[in-house]
Amino acid sequence: MDAAQRGLSLLFAAPQLASNDNRRSHMYAIIATGGKQYKVSEGDIITIEKLDNQAGEPVVFDQVLGVCNRKLRVGNPYLKNVTVDGTVIENGRGKKVIVYKYKRKEGCHKKQGHRQCYTKVRIDKINP
Repeated sequence: MDAAQRGLSLLFAAPQLASNDNRRSHMYAIIATGGKQYKVSEGDIITIEKLDNQAGEPVVFDQVLGVCNRKLRVGNPYLKNVTVDGTVIENGRGKKVIVYKYKRKEGCHKKQGHRQCYTKVRIDKINP
């Protein structure tokens, strides 16, 4: 085997993960809130539909559809005794969306704006 072939074999070899790389042993959960589903892991910051909690208050998500910690567990429809803890970072409103309704040949038009309320939550812990 000459040097060019050895270089190609090193180039196309499967990448080795470092020991501190947690992509293979990454724990995540799938939660449902506000009519939507989110894939979250510890330390994530997610933007969800508005909650009544104030900034700094804890929030607990008990509608957990699935948890993966080296093996995926899926609920029917939710997992029992599994929760996801988080902390509210802020409440706010999104960018304005313009809604424009128009009917041709009638001189009828209506312009409306909408700003959706949201809550930013930091995921603290997944309790499997």
